Amino acid sequence: MKHLHNVINGIAAEALDSAVRDVVNPFTEHVIAQIPAGSAADADAAVESARTAQETWAALDLEERLRYLSRTADVIEGHIRELAELESQEMGKPIPVAEQFITGGISALRTSVEQARTYPFVADVTAPGEPGRTIVIRQPLGVVALIIPWNFSVSSILASIGPLIAAGDTVVIKPSEKAPLSAARLVELFDMPPGVVNLLHGDARAGRPLVEHEAVKLVHFTGSVEAGRSVGVAAAKRLQRSILELGGNDPVIVDSDVDVVATAKAVAMSTFINSGQICTSSERIYVHRTIADEFTHALVAEAEAFAMIDDPDSDGLGPIVDDAQRKIMHAHVLDAVAHGATILVGGELPDRLGYFYPATVLTGATPDMRIMNEETFGPIAPITVVDSFDEAITLANGTSFGLASTVYSRNPENLKRCGEINAAIVWINEWQSGGVGVTYEPWGLSGVGATGGAASFDAATRPFSMVYSSSTEVVDAT
Repeated sequence: MKHLHNVINGIAAEALDSAVRDVVNPFTEHVIAQIPAGSAADADAAVESARTAQETWAALDLEERLRYLSRTADVIEGHIRELAELESQEMGKPIPVAEQFITGGISALRTSVEQARTYPFVADVTAPGEPGRTIVIRQPLGVVALIIPWNFSVSSILASIGPLIAAGDTVVIKPSEKAPLSAARLVELFDMPPGVVNLLHGDARAGRPLVEHEAVKLVHFTGSVEAGRSVGVAAAKRLQRSILELGGNDPVIVDSDVDVVATAKAVAMSTFINSGQICTSSERIYVHRTIADEFTHALVAEAEAFAMIDDPDSDGLGPIVDDAQRKIMHAHVLDAVAHGATILVGGELPDRLGYFYPATVLTGATPDMRIMNEETFGPIAPITVVDSFDEAITLANGTSFGLASTVYSRNPENLKRCGEINAAIVWINEWQSGGVGVTYEPWGLSGVGATGGAASFDAATRPFSMVYSSSTEVVDAT
C-alpha cells in the first residue's frame, strides 16, 4: 500500500486534512494506494508555494528556464518503463501503449522548448513609416492550475507544461483521484527549483478551491463536460482565463473508395486502443453503403483480435478504469439494442476479475441512441450506413460535441468538404497524425481555448505594449 503526499515547495508535504481516498488497480480490483482527499487548506499551500516561486522563476533568462525543461526531459526519458507501469496499475492501460504515449509526451515537451526559442516574447510591431516605436511584450500570467485526466496522466502533463514553464509561469498540478500514481512519480522527476511545479492530490475537495483561488490566473482543465462547466464558471467569476478540453463523441467517415481492410484496421485501432479511453477515440462510424458489408465484416474480425489481456505487458484490451465507467458504456450498448441496434461481437460484461469490457461492434446505430449522442469512452464501435458523403457529414455534425473527427476517402471533392465538419481537428486518412504545428480549439461542448504551437504560448502569457514617441530612445525590453 502506497501513501502518496502532496508536493509543496519541492518537498513531500503531509495533507492538512486527514481524509483519504483509495486508489484501485482495475486489473485486480484491489486497493493499491491512498491519497489525501484534499482540502482548501491544501490548495492554499500549493498555490502559495507557486506564487512565491513565480517572480524569481520569471526573472530567469529564457535560456535558463529552457535548460531546466531540457534536463527534465532527459531525466524522464530514463524512467519511461517505470511511469508506464504506474499508469497500467492505476487505470489499466497496457504497458506498451503507456510507453508509446509517454514517449510522445516527452517529444512534445522537447518541441515546446524549441518553439519557445522562436516565440515572440518581445516583438517590434511598428508599421513602416509609423512615427515612434511599438513593442509588444508577452509576460507570464503567474500561477497556473493544471488539472489532468485519469486516462493519460503523464503525457497530458508533458504536453501541457512546457509553454507554461518556458513562459515564466509556475504550476500546481492536480491529477485525477482515480490515477495519481504516475503523476506523483513524474513530479518527483522534474528538475525544477522549489515551488515551480507543485502537486495537489484529491478529488473535488482539492479541485474546487484550487480553481476558485484568487491567485490562480489560468486553469488548464481536461475532463468531463459537467466538471468543465464548473471550472469555467469559477474562472469567469474571478475574471481569469480557462482552457477547457472536455468530452467528445468523435465521428469517422468511411467513403466508398477506400481500401476496406486497411481502413477497418485503422478504425479498429482508433476505437479499441487503450480500451477506447481516449478523448479522441472513434465513437461513431459512418460507412458508405456500397462497402458497408465488407467493412463491417473486416471490423468484426479486428474486434475479435483485440483480446482482453491478463498480462499488462502484452498488447490488447486492458480493463476499464473502474466499474462505474464500465456501467456507463454497457448502459449505452443496452440502450442501442433496445432502440434497434444489433451486436455483432462483444457487448456483454465478462465473467472475470477486473473491470474489463470486450471490443464491441454494433450495426444499425441511429441518431436517437445514447451511444450516438453521449461520450461512451469505451471499446465500442457503432456503425451507421450512409448513402452519400453529404449524409455522412450531416450525421457527423448531429452532436453537441466537436473534439476530433477522421475521414477516410480518396475523392478530392469530398476531401475539400472536411472543413464543414464541426471539430477541433479533422484527420484525413490517418488517425492521430500531425506535426508540431497542429493548433486547435474544441467546438461546442468539447471545450474552449486554443492550444498547440504558438497558441499554447499565447494562452500562457499576457500581452502588453510599450509605445515610444518618435523622440524617445527605445530601451531593451527583454
